Amino acid sequence: MEEWGVGLSYPAKRITEWRGARHGALDARFVPTIEVSRSTGKMARFSSTRASMTPAINAAKQARLPFRVHEYVHDPKAESYGEEAAEKLGLPTARVFKTLVVSLDGKELAVAVVPVSGLLDLKHCAAALGAKKCDMAERKDAERSTGYVLGGISPLGQKKRLRTVIDASAREFDTVFVSAGRRGLEIELAPADLARLTGAVFATVGREH
Repeated sequence: MEEWGVGLSYPAKRITEWRGARHGALDARFVPTIEVSRSTGKMARFSSTRASMTPAINAAKQARLPFRVHEYVHDPKAESYGEEAAEKLGLPTARVFKTLVVSLDGKELAVAVVPVSGLLDLKHCAAALGAKKCDMAERKDAERSTGYVLGGISPLGQKKRLRTVIDASAREFDTVFVSAGRRGLEIELAPADLARLTGAVFATVGREH
């Protein structure tokens, strides 16, 4: 088993890591550092202050899967929540995913998780979820169903579990970023773990601007 040591000062962001079954607790210490694997010398894990707990974070914690929470100062004037997250966390927009609530055939709400660098293809989304038609859900319906406010809707920990599709491009990355349940808070986890927690399927549902 690898041992983890502390090194390299990293004061830029507030990041909290849930260590899952290995440590069994959320690290709440203020440690503005990057941890480095003693066996490989590579940057591997982050630690910092405790982030606000949300239903999304609790869902990941209870599943005992590895994840990281990244917090940044949200600007209410930001035109795009997802692009703001990517910019402030220094990430490519293809790796940060937005959570969209859609209406299938006017009867059922569902969730599509697509990169913030593109748009949702409604026809492909309908096909992926076995519907004839897909439209964006009304804001009030999305917020009521998920329990989150617009700009902080997470695919995890929703009040009512909805059928979910994740754009297939997520599988190109070891980890992806989605909202952790409020504006200014992102959760990073493996695409397979995201799909497992949400019961999602992967399909090509995103398209370029």
